[in-house]
Amino acid sequence: MTAALSAHELIARHRSTLDQALEAIRTRAYWSPHPEHPKAYGEHGSLDAAAGKAAFDALLGTRLDLGQPGTDDWVGGETSPYGVDLGVTYPHADLGVLLPAMKAGQRAWRNAGAEQRAVVCLEILKRVSDRTHEFAHAVMHTSGQAFMMAFQAGGPHAQDRGLEAVAYAYVEQVRTPDNAEWTKPQGKRDPLAMTKQFTPVPRGIALVIGCNTFPTWNGYPGLFASLATGNAVLVKPHPRAVLPLALTVQVAREVLAEAGYDPNLMALAAERPGEGIAKTLATRPEIRIIDYTGSTEFGDWLEANARQAQVYTEKAGVNTVVVHSTADYKGMLSNLAFSLSLYSGQMCTTPQNLLVPREGISTDQGPKSYDEVVADLAKSVDGLLGDDARANALLGAIVTPDVKARLDSAAGLGEVALASREITNPDFPGAVVRTPVIVKLDGAKPDAEAAYMSECFGPVSFAVAVDSASDAVELLRRTVREKGAMTVGAYTTDPEVEQDVREACLEEAAQLSLNLTGGVYVNQTAAFSDFHGSGGNPAASAALCDGAFVANRFRVVEVRREA
Repeated sequence: MTAALSAHELIARHRSTLDQALEAIRTRAYWSPHPEHPKAYGEHGSLDAAAGKAAFDALLGTRLDLGQPGTDDWVGGETSPYGVDLGVTYPHADLGVLLPAMKAGQRAWRNAGAEQRAVVCLEILKRVSDRTHEFAHAVMHTSGQAFMMAFQAGGPHAQDRGLEAVAYAYVEQVRTPDNAEWTKPQGKRDPLAMTKQFTPVPRGIALVIGCNTFPTWNGYPGLFASLATGNAVLVKPHPRAVLPLALTVQVAREVLAEAGYDPNLMALAAERPGEGIAKTLATRPEIRIIDYTGSTEFGDWLEANARQAQVYTEKAGVNTVVVHSTADYKGMLSNLAFSLSLYSGQMCTTPQNLLVPREGISTDQGPKSYDEVVADLAKSVDGLLGDDARANALLGAIVTPDVKARLDSAAGLGEVALASREITNPDFPGAVVRTPVIVKLDGAKPDAEAAYMSECFGPVSFAVAVDSASDAVELLRRTVREKGAMTVGAYTTDPEVEQDVREACLEEAAQLSLNLTGGVYVNQTAAFSDFHGSGGNPAASAALCDGAFVANRFRVVEVRREA
């Protein structure tokens, strides 16, 4: 295959970016090569806002032909949570044809080496970045995120997570040298001398099972970790969120071909309505790695049944915030209100349970009772979302009828401190937009426990009254151990309480945010610095991103001979 992009050219373009990423994961300092602001795009080949919107509009109602082998049908059916029928159709694959074609290119990709694979991945990310405005609309109209969130989380933040995975993959592959000369002294006899060669080899075909809410942010880490370690990658998007990942596959195939590699190293597995091909794919012997984000039920099924594959899951948990005391009451309420409202609570990191001592908390504004804390938080949410235009920009749209049903039924679980209200989006009248509900529960009552010890995905939170700080910490510990948590938050001015919360999170492997009152929120994490999940509690079997996330996607094979 003739390469339009030489290895030397790709290294010249991207080696400095790779080096900066390697330094960022070493120092954990802030760094990103992908601008967060929409106005930063439009130069050096990237699409500006108007061009990106036009590119997205041009996709509607079209057939996205990826040129991959084994296409036996064309499938689609995505409808935006904003009420737009996308009308895009995608190739449906005959797996008996596609999977062997994907394996055919792995030898050359393996032999390319860690550096060349890394810079090819960086070229893919650069081309995706140039189309960030287009991708933002694709993410918005499949996930229901508001545009600015879709732009940032679906664009630069997702691209950062992909690059982070490439950097970790590179580090782990070059940890072992390519060659070694080995000499063992034998006293008076001649030494034993060996020449040894070490080659990272891929496991096989990697399967990425995409999610509805964050198709690129959650999809890119596994996709790029597997590709950078030499594996072919098959992307099985969520049926309601195909377009962002299909576009990614399209870009990747173009870059692989231009770099002289088989484009079938990256392929799409779209499905017919109700076909449910994830289980079929997950248990095929060719699939050796699986990345999955979604429900606990299916994640548990994958871990139990996809025995031939290395499985990385991000499932669900019950995220908890301990509210004990604060030196900035207003800032605490504002921070929590934003965290509960962002994307209508449809994030795996959104707080659900707020544990508040029933005798109240101490603050810089004096003592506040449990009832006052909950009422003031409700007022803060109301104030944040009181203007409908601002509310639409924060809330986005309810992504599925299941989320709306959970929201509607939550009001019957206890005393409602903040009722949910409907909001009309004038630009998209078909969107279902609802503000959060806050329900008061008594943590000592068994019927309340059934509610707060279950995940209620969506804009639903429970203000759980507990007897003391120690009871809050114990409930936190039990929740993480039994149900898992992607995030934990705590507000306290007491060093002993802080230490107890910290110890609980260390023992149960939960990521902790303490006393957030400014512009950083418990449900947001930064690539190259923050770990998303830990892999140490039931919410996820992997962390985005650490060495463990990439190291078992390849093995090192040794060839040795006498010198």
